[in-house]
Amino acid sequence: MPGSVTRIPTVVIGAGHAGLAVSQQLTERRVEHLVLERGDVANTWRHERWDSLRLLTPNWQTRLPGFEYSGEDPDGFMTMGEVVAFIDAYASSIDAPLETGVNVQSVSRSDDRYRVAANGRAWDAASVVLATGGFNLPKLPVVSQDLPPDVDSIAAIHYKRPDRLREGEVLVVGASATGIQIANEIHRSGRPVTLSVGEHVRMPRTYRGRDIRWWLDQSGRLDERYDEVDDIVRARHVPSPQLVGTTDRSTLDLNALSRQGVTLVGRLSAVKDGKALFSGSLRNVCSLADLKLTRLLDEIDEWAARTGHALETEPPHRFPDTVVGDDPLLGLDLANGKIQTVVWATGYRSDYSWLDVPVLDRKGEINHDGGVVTDSPGLYRIGLNFLRRRKSSFIHGAEDDAIDITDHLAAYLRSRGRVRVS
Repeated sequence: MPGSVTRIPTVVIGAGHAGLAVSQQLTERRVEHLVLERGDVANTWRHERWDSLRLLTPNWQTRLPGFEYSGEDPDGFMTMGEVVAFIDAYASSIDAPLETGVNVQSVSRSDDRYRVAANGRAWDAASVVLATGGFNLPKLPVVSQDLPPDVDSIAAIHYKRPDRLREGEVLVVGASATGIQIANEIHRSGRPVTLSVGEHVRMPRTYRGRDIRWWLDQSGRLDERYDEVDDIVRARHVPSPQLVGTTDRSTLDLNALSRQGVTLVGRLSAVKDGKALFSGSLRNVCSLADLKLTRLLDEIDEWAARTGHALETEPPHRFPDTVVGDDPLLGLDLANGKIQTVVWATGYRSDYSWLDVPVLDRKGEINHDGGVVTDSPGLYRIGLNFLRRRKSSFIHGAEDDAIDITDHLAAYLRSRGRVRVS
């Protein structure tokens, strides 16, 4: 049992950009709170990304409540070191009530309060905000268990750089933002790469002379709310777009990878007798991604014409369809010694192993209504994909989500006479 218990209105768990945005909003509302972080500020950005990764969003879009990028390269893309420095500076600027190196071991509920236990200590809180991110654990398919024992199996969360891989060919599974970037980097290091392609979202880096994020931001698409879409469950599980942040603002898509020599195959469906078996739907999957890209560009063109932006930008154009070979591979021998490593870029999931409150669904995901955990009043979630808006999972998306959630949290505390808030 913890040796001491501190009573406090609110505990925020996680000191990444989302947790700190919540802290800033709570301070503005004069809600006493504490932010607990298992490692360092921006711990995930600091320790759980590969070395060469840059943000997918341009610097001008990197902002948090009361704080924004102020450098000389607004159209550039931050390295991970620069992201960490940005979030560190933000934590200092808001003077967040922060304790690092505090590994929360359990959050439980008794009556209408929460007990947060960590490091032999405990906090008794009227409300808790879970800001632990949505990328804690790799989401590996069942087929990953069937690899031959002499083939290295590495989740993207553990990948750092090509020279840490064994010599030999590499199979990358997953063709969203993470998969295409890792495949590109490994191939450029001189290793043959095969990329297994499933559902993906194709997206150019620039369109009509502007960054694609500018179009999505200005047209209001990124502000679309979770209660305005027909199928929010589906929307929250759409793969991340095929974007990469580079100094030349280049587009990295399947065509670019093919031109470099990366071999494209379909979705990995099974591994049997040492052989990887791929779906024959590669052409259809790519055609669907091409179709959705065309629809997006049509929507952008319509908005530009309607608002007058068409006069300020380059003329509309379209991108070539994804080129798929006449006879894509349907099988690949994993037992002949050529493929030495499989990198799983198949997504991530949240870790709720320490959450002792019955609010998870059968898939282990938290039940919430735009970040408000309805089955447990006073419990909140932030930092998930499309939590309240399409932009929720990006750094700049934390501001509006934090405002909404702290509005609800402050009203909850007021209604129960827990704390005087402004």
